Amino acid sequence: MGEAQMTLGEQQRIFTYLVGKLILYAYETAGIELTFGDAYRTPQQAAANAQAGTGITNSLHTQRLAIDLNAFKDGVYLTDTDQYAVLGDHWKTLHALCRWGGDFHSNPDGNHFSMTWNGVS
Repeated sequence: MGEAQMTLGEQQRIFTYLVGKLILYAYETAGIELTFGDAYRTPQQAAANAQAGTGITNSLHTQRLAIDLNAFKDGVYLTDTDQYAVLGDHWKTLHALCRWGGDFHSNPDGNHFSMTWNGVS
């Protein structure tokens, strides 16, 4: 029999811990400073974003399993997905369920860090 899936609450707590590890990595190793972008979104916000073409209805933000981080290098805001690759690569090493928005094929989102839940990446 396969391994039991953890509860949403258990995974949210792991996600929060891993975000902390990513933040420390950014500051201590990558030389990148961060501010918070979107973390939690209501289902209504996710639906509005999907309708506007800037997100998806079943966003992992609604499950508290995604965060957008704004990165700064030498005081300059990083806007290109490629500039987040060092963080995305590290994020994916922290847990088998970690996903980085820079790997999204249709609309890369470099500042997006999430954990897969119920088949949603």
